[in-house]
Amino acid sequence: MAERGYKQRAAARMRKMRSRSQRLIRVFMFVICIAAALFLGFFLRGQTGFLQQLGFPASVTGADQTAVVDATAAKKDVYNSLSARVAEVEDVLAEDSLDTYSLDTATDKTLTAFAASTDDPYLRYYSPERYSALMNTHDEGYAGIGVLFSEYGGQAYAVDVFEGSQAQVEGVQAGDFVVAVNGDNSQTWSRTEVAAVLSQNQGSTVVITWRRPESLESSGGQTFTTTLQCEEYDEVNVTWEYDEDRTVGYIKAKQLTQNVSSLVKGAIEELTGQGARAFVLDIRDNPGGYLSQAVDLSSLFMNGGTVVEVQTVDGSSAKAATGQPATALPLVLLVNKNTAAAAEVVAAALKESQRATLVGDTTMGKGSVQVIHELQFGGALRYTAAYYLTPEGHAIDDVGVTPEVVISDTGDDDAQKEYALSLAGSQALA
Repeated sequence: MAERGYKQRAAARMRKMRSRSQRLIRVFMFVICIAAALFLGFFLRGQTGFLQQLGFPASVTGADQTAVVDATAAKKDVYNSLSARVAEVEDVLAEDSLDTYSLDTATDKTLTAFAASTDDPYLRYYSPERYSALMNTHDEGYAGIGVLFSEYGGQAYAVDVFEGSQAQVEGVQAGDFVVAVNGDNSQTWSRTEVAAVLSQNQGSTVVITWRRPESLESSGGQTFTTTLQCEEYDEVNVTWEYDEDRTVGYIKAKQLTQNVSSLVKGAIEELTGQGARAFVLDIRDNPGGYLSQAVDLSSLFMNGGTVVEVQTVDGSSAKAATGQPATALPLVLLVNKNTAAAAEVVAAALKESQRATLVGDTTMGKGSVQVIHELQFGGALRYTAAYYLTPEGHAIDDVGVTPEVVISDTGDDDAQKEYALSLAGSQALA
């Protein structure tokens, strides 16, 4: 009996040991499986094609997530360009849209809207037709309807209306802006475009709608329409007179045309011969013109030095005086809010060189240069390519040149001119 009990207990111990061993084996195998799964996961990570072959969907393989990431990166790189964005729209329409569109019309509207969205008020897209019209304009001094045009914020306005002209008879006044020409108000009319139409319509009539604001900066104002005959006006660009009582020579230059410096030089010589001992140079209402003439005109009064700094994408370059002045007599320079562009270069040069005393109003502040670039698909782009800086490096654009003696033009009398003549007369006696 004792031996039989001993065997039963030994058998029970063996069963417990086998049971414990089996549990350990199961735990060990479980661990092995987990390790194998982890290893397989790392091995298959990124093996998108292989997993898809095994039947896993894209949401599991991460293929769609990778595509989203790649697309986002592409958008950051490619769609940082207007042309790429427009190209995408074109592709969508080409593939899925049933409608059609005019490429020329879409180009015109797109580039016109693009120009309007920039900070350059002078940026313009010219369709092939408009560009052709501009190229047919051969005389920038063409008066056309008896109006001298300038430009403010990219829009043409009358800076001077010639005495006795039809425009004056029809009530056009200095400061009136051009709203439409021959019924076309689809664009902002620049000085160049108005001149082109007037040049092409010489001998016929042109219908112009005007806007009369309270000031150059005003956006509102009454509008009115005139029908005017386009014809030649022989308006003298440079005039002069001698004030014998003050021994002062007065010279008026309306535009910086190709020969303005030679005309002013002739006036200086004639007035000096009459006994002038000081000068007043009047560039009020002067819309500018050739930069080369601004340099030459300034050189008539300067011994030397920088006249203007021209700033472009390539840096700045200086334009210097010729060093051959026509006179060393005292000079007073008359300017106003319509003194613009290259005429402001003259004002800044004579002021900062201390060659002249400036009298009048702060100038317009149109110290920029526009160029026209012909486009390969037709038409052209007009944009600002350079800025004028004063000899001391100060900006002219949106700032203007402020005279030492500020006298606002009331329009009732010529207080500015009278003061300038008196000041020049006192300098002649000094």
